[in-house]
Amino acid sequence: MTMQQAVDRADELLSDAALVTLPEVYARLKAVLEDPDFSMADVVEVVSNDPAITARLLRLANSGYFGLATKIDNVARAVSLLGTQEVHDLVLATSVLQSFSGMENEVMDMQRFWRKSVVCAVAAKELAVRCNVLDSDRVFVAGLLSDIGHLFLYQKVPQLALQAQQLYAERGIPLYQAERSLIGADYAEVGAKAMRLWELPETILGPTEYHVEPSIGGDAAYVASIVHIAAVVADAFDREAELVPLLGRVSAFVWQTTGLTEEDVLALQDHLTEQLSLVMGLLRADV
Repeated sequence: MTMQQAVDRADELLSDAALVTLPEVYARLKAVLEDPDFSMADVVEVVSNDPAITARLLRLANSGYFGLATKIDNVARAVSLLGTQEVHDLVLATSVLQSFSGMENEVMDMQRFWRKSVVCAVAAKELAVRCNVLDSDRVFVAGLLSDIGHLFLYQKVPQLALQAQQLYAERGIPLYQAERSLIGADYAEVGAKAMRLWELPETILGPTEYHVEPSIGGDAAYVASIVHIAAVVADAFDREAELVPLLGRVSAFVWQTTGLTEEDVLALQDHLTEQLSLVMGLLRADV
């Protein structure tokens, strides 16, 4: 299959998928932040007008995960303490969760899907901190959304998506390769395509597109490599599998690019569950 055929297939898989658009609040916030003359008051007004997004944002800001020493009880304080990029990324993350919160799928456990996604997000941020990445919270969002393409695959071609998972589990064939063989496109391609429709920042879109093959990621290769390792950690967590054998499949390119070692990743497990418990509020559907 040629690259163009893969692109066409990704377009086809997204053609009639439900919930391709994000909530209006994200579009309004994005427009405000793209205005060179925006003010903090403009950001506060946009976010405050969406009660669900406000509740999720404040829950995250007060979760302890961001290490803030003071309680945040309103959006203005959140914007002031976290900064506009941080608020943008958190609103983006919660907007995606909100868009897909009502999705049902007979062959996919949505609670399990989001739990795995949060594990990937937490692991990605922790690894980014170890790598001294300044925007570690943006890497968190990249990790959270890295698997988003599977939501579309399981809507459009659920049985083929399941078969690809079986090939991966039973034969050790990389999942993205199994999906390309059976479906004609992989989840990373489809997820990146959806992100382009949403006009997301390239710093988040790139790692999603290339985390399955970081060596071809160009400028995105570094963060894609971090997300790649985080996805391995999340996969082991999700399947209750031993992490060491899965890390053995990580390419030399990824290890060399990040400077991480297997020991670094294994050390992450010691407090991964603790950190996960602080972020699982993302999955609650009562806000």
